[in-house]
Order: sequence, then C-alpha cells, then structure tokens
Amino acid sequence: MLEIWNGVVTEGNAFPQEECLTAETGADFFALQTYTAVAQSQCGKICGLYILHPNNVGRCGHICNASYAVNPECRGLHIGEKLVNDSIKQGVHYGFKILQFNAVVASNTRARHLYERLGFVQLGTIPSGFRMNNGEYADICPYYRLLDNND
Repeated sequence: MLEIWNGVVTEGNAFPQEECLTAETGADFFALQTYTAVAQSQCGKICGLYILHPNNVGRCGHICNASYAVNPECRGLHIGEKLVNDSIKQGVHYGFKILQFNAVVASNTRARHLYERLGFVQLGTIPSGFRMNNGEYADICPYYRLLDNND
C-alpha cells in the first residue's frame, strides 16, 4: 500500500500531499480514514487502494471524499473503476450523501472520463489550483456525485 500511495505522491501530478508515508505514518494515516480498501489480484498482489473519509465537518459532514491509487503495473485493467464503484457503496454504507473530489487535475483525463462515466458532475474549473511536481501550476476540476441507497 505504501509503495503504491507514495508512487502517486512522488509523481506529483494527482495527490496534493508532498511527503511520502513511512511505515509508521502510513499505519496512522490509513487507520484514521473512515474506510480504506485494497484491490488484490488472485495471487494476492495489491493492485490498488483507496481511502474514504469526510470531506468536511459538522454541517458538511455528510459529504465524503476519496483518493485512489493504482499500481502502475495494473493500470488499464479497470482497477480504478472497481475502486470508485466500491467507494460509492461504502459511502452509502457509512451514511454519506455526496461523494466529492476537490482537486482532480485537469490533465488527468483518464480519471475525469471515468468519473463522468460513473455519474460524477464537474463543478467547474479552478485555474492554477494544483502545483505540479515540476513547479508549474495546473487547473483542477472539482467533481461530485449524489449517493443514495440504490448505489
């Protein structure tokens, strides 16, 4: 899990985090989430993971947020789609009403197409909302999807 998560952090083009997780900080980080899931191959190799947690507190605590990471060797195998679909089910299970993504980098077209295919709605574009690994700024596109008991 740490290797996959830290790979995305190091790529610097999708997650806002800049610091990689260690065994200790990773255990704490994943334990603090409402739900953490992994996708495994039949031989037990971890192909991807996601975290699910409240996007905010109090009056906005019914909105959840999720982050997804797929092992580069497993990309193109629809692991991301399985993770997103499971996060929708878990969001409903934990009583959330909306799943929101705050900062999808505009150039991440594979993720954006997946989200839109799964019923997420883009809220607009925030110019220069994400600092890429190379120091340049990229636009971000917030997305949301209503959750209901039919998901």
